[in-house]
Formats: sequence, structure tokens, C-alpha cells
Amino acid sequence: MEREFKFSTKCVHAGERPEPVFGAHTTPIFQTSTFIFENVEQGAARFAEEETGYVYTRIPPNTPTHAVLAEKVASLEGGEAGQTFSSGMAAITAVVLSTLKQGDNLISTDVVYGCTYSLFSEILPVLGIDVSFVDTSDIGKVKAAFKSETRMVFLETPANPTITVCDIREISKLAKAQGAICIVDNTFATPYFQKPLELGADISLSSCTKYIGGHADLLGGVIVGSRDFMKSLGKVVGYTGGIMGLHEAWLCIRGLKTLHIRMERHAENALKVANFLESHPKVEWVRYPGLSSHPQHEVAKKQMSGYGGMLSFEIRGGGEAGSRLMNSVRLCSLAVSLGATDTLIQHPTSMTHAGIPRNIRNKVGIKDGLVRLSVGIEDSEDIIADLEQALSKI
Repeated sequence: MEREFKFSTKCVHAGERPEPVFGAHTTPIFQTSTFIFENVEQGAARFAEEETGYVYTRIPPNTPTHAVLAEKVASLEGGEAGQTFSSGMAAITAVVLSTLKQGDNLISTDVVYGCTYSLFSEILPVLGIDVSFVDTSDIGKVKAAFKSETRMVFLETPANPTITVCDIREISKLAKAQGAICIVDNTFATPYFQKPLELGADISLSSCTKYIGGHADLLGGVIVGSRDFMKSLGKVVGYTGGIMGLHEAWLCIRGLKTLHIRMERHAENALKVANFLESHPKVEWVRYPGLSSHPQHEVAKKQMSGYGGMLSFEIRGGGEAGSRLMNSVRLCSLAVSLGATDTLIQHPTSMTHAGIPRNIRNKVGIKDGLVRLSVGIEDSEDIIADLEQALSKI
């Protein structure tokens, strides 16, 4: 029996093999839009999906570069197959369009990335798809939300930006019993700290822009699930064309080789920063899954092997105090997105979640004083010192 490699070894080697023509050590960028067939019969067989192989870069499996990345992430997530996209939003859109139709119901975590919320609340209803936003940290509310028309449950855990955690295993069971599929946005945790498929979810989805790429220099998305689901997704991918760029795919392959190392440092630093902030008199509260004060800490302990690099906190004094803090940092970068090697700080209500109506933001806990922090891999003492001097300005 062949040995199953550990996660860190898969980060380096999964999906990759010597390039057969010249023996290139690293996966090449196959910079091409189309592929040559040996004969008409082979071309016809590939277009009829009777033979596997490459036909055109927009059509899955896209190119050998994309295929290596998809296989690598699938290996890390514990899934059968994967598909890459031009962004995390392109991935979410493809999953929804390939699964739901007019009259179907989608249950979504009520606290999600701002653009996900806008897609679900503005675009899907136009297509006749009903969306229910639910506090998925409350199993009772999830049970009550199911309808006969429910075909999908979309979870974001930990959630952006409140860091709310929901029970993937229990909700996946509920979805399965109702004949619905469960999708988990695993961007914050990454497969290093959380494996939704092993917890019962059907699809694990990530924005590669964040920790998978890891260096704030690309856009991308990826989903992992069964081979049958990826096959059903193929037409939507080919027809809509939201595929990842070749250079971005190569950068993601390179980024994944250090994912395990980076995530350990992100998490180590985030816990130290969270403890510092929780003890600071100018901070109202801190949300980090690794803190015992987190409302879903026990659920996080059960389904996560580590708690990642994302945290949020609220400053005493509301939005004005939060703005003063963010305008006073020196080491931390005032920027949206997350998962970069450097620490990023931002204001959700005026930036990433500004598109969500104020009454909805307040209802789900995205208040004006909320600050979101993506803790980088710098020295933790330097990050804390920068936050301390910025807090002193309030």
C-alpha cells in the first residue's frame, strides 16, 4: 500500500510531476489558447467528452498549469477534483449557476463577504432564486429556515468580518437530509486548518487571492468536490469563461508550497495580537476563534486544527475612534483583502461591506466601530507595538 503523504509534503508535491518533454523541474506556464489534436477523431472525441484531454484554454481542464493547481488543492482539501477560476466571486457564481434554477431556495450565512451578499441579494432574485440569510451559528435557526425548495446551503466560516463560526458537520447533515448540497467558503481557515469535505460538506470553496496565493499579487478562486460535480460544472465554466489566468495559476502553485509554514506563523501571531487587544482598555471586544471568549470557541475547537490569521475587534468610541486607529498605524497596511504576508487593517462598514444596507449590517453585528485585521507573518512584537501606538492616539 502506497504511503499517504502528510499535508506539508502535499503542499510541495501534490499534482506535480516532471514535465515530459524537457523535464522541467517546476510546473511550466503553458502559454497557449488552444491545443493541437493528433487527428479529427481525437478532436471529436474530446469535444464529445469521450476522451480526456485539452482542447481550448477556456474549457475545463483548461491547461496543464491549471490542472496541476486544481489537483494540488483537491489533494489538500481531501476531495476528488477541483476547478480554478478568475476570482473567488467567479467560483461562487459558477457553483450557484450550475446548481440552482428558478424557484429554488438558497440558505446563506447572514454574515458573508460583501460581494457575496450583493450577489445573493441583488442578482439571484432577478433569476428567480430565493435567498434566505440565516444566523448559521444557531442550529435551531438553520433547521427552521429549510423549505421544500431549498437546494443549497452556503456557509462562510469563520465569517467575514465578524469571525462567526458555524458547525459544518451538523449543518451538512441537515442539508443532506433535505436533499440540498452544502457549500463552505473556506477562505479564512484554508485546508490547513479546516477541511469542510471531511466534515460532510459537498463543496469547499476558496478565494486564491488570499492565503492560497499568499502574497497579495493575484486574483483567483478554486472549488473542490466530487468528480461528478466538477463535470456538471464544466458547461458553466466553459460558457461563462471566468477562468484563472495562466500566470495567476502558476503563482498559486508556487504559493501553496509554503502554505503550511505561513499559516502556522499567521495563527501564532494572530493569537498573540488577539490576547493583546482583549486586554486593552480601549477595546470593547475581540473575536478570534482561538480565544475562549469567542462565542463559538467550542465549535471551532471541534472542527478546526488551528484558528488562522483573521480577527476583528471593536474600539470604544465607535466609528470615529476606529478611523483614528486605522489612520494612525505605521507598520500595518490600511488595505482591503487579506491573507497577505504583511498585516492588513480595514474598516468593513465603509470598505468591504459598504454595499450591505446599514440596518442589515447592524443586525448581524457589523457596526461602525468594527475593525478587521489580517495578521501577517512579521514579528508579532512589531505588530503589537504598532497597534499599541495607534491606540494611544485615541
